[in-house]
Amino acid sequence: MGFVVPSGRLWVGAFILDVNLPKILLVDPAHFNVSYVINPWMNPAEWAADPASHQRQARASFDALCAALTQAGATLDVIPGVPGLPDMVFPANAAVVLDGRAIVARFACPERQGEEDAYLRALQSFVAAGSLREVAIFPEDCFQEGAGDAIWDVTRQLFWAGYGQRSVRAAIGELERFFGQRTVPLELATPRFYHLDTCFCPLSGGEVLFYPPAFTPEALAQIHAHVSPEQRLEAASQDAAAFCVNAVCLGKYVVMARAAPHVRDMLAGRGYQVLEVDLAPFILSGGGAYCMTLRLDRSSD
Repeated sequence: MGFVVPSGRLWVGAFILDVNLPKILLVDPAHFNVSYVINPWMNPAEWAADPASHQRQARASFDALCAALTQAGATLDVIPGVPGLPDMVFPANAAVVLDGRAIVARFACPERQGEEDAYLRALQSFVAAGSLREVAIFPEDCFQEGAGDAIWDVTRQLFWAGYGQRSVRAAIGELERFFGQRTVPLELATPRFYHLDTCFCPLSGGEVLFYPPAFTPEALAQIHAHVSPEQRLEAASQDAAAFCVNAVCLGKYVVMARAAPHVRDMLAGRGYQVLEVDLAPFILSGGGAYCMTLRLDRSSD
């Protein structure tokens, strides 16, 4: 038995479900490869050992991710990538989107800066189609890498904002000015977890799955201040390394890379259904399920 809350979301048991199908943007992996190193996970040597096989596996993984997201109730918009921009396949970094408004990222690494114009054009096309109503872009040199470092928490009605590795602290003020929403800054402590989405995942029942060593003591204090002990689900080092925390939660479904049994059991015990996808080719570039998606229909109402 469920009931519709004024926001247009549906409470079913402990979960917030969307009345309208979640709308998710993905980027076709035709131009994906691992050819440079901008995070500690990237392994171009392994990719170069058998690029054709890795590309075939990337296509299969992408198709499996699309199937899992569809099973979880999402509608998908897949746009083409751009030759020479292999990491465009991670559109979580494209922009922050809320209430039909999007602000496009500014990338810290030169290897990804060409994505800014490509994503700006793509999101402007959604305005023309009526899916979004406004698109802006962060100021130059104000590095902020999209929803990977600005995660909307539907339960608490706030942004968790990562900074200190790719995104800068000053970008949080721009985020607050653009959206007018409460924001909790979280400083990331290590280049291994270079975006917040690699180590932090709010779930629809109010829990937060996170990897504590990725955060500074001050950031952990903020998490503890806003998330009650019974809602803190701590991932182990092997779970974070497998990119299980980099997950997409849609109601009772959690779409993630292949998980250890204890992760599945922990989430199942909370009532979630885990949909696992073999994302090994993309993990060679330091990205998982959340990295490969951008939610276009987030609402604060």
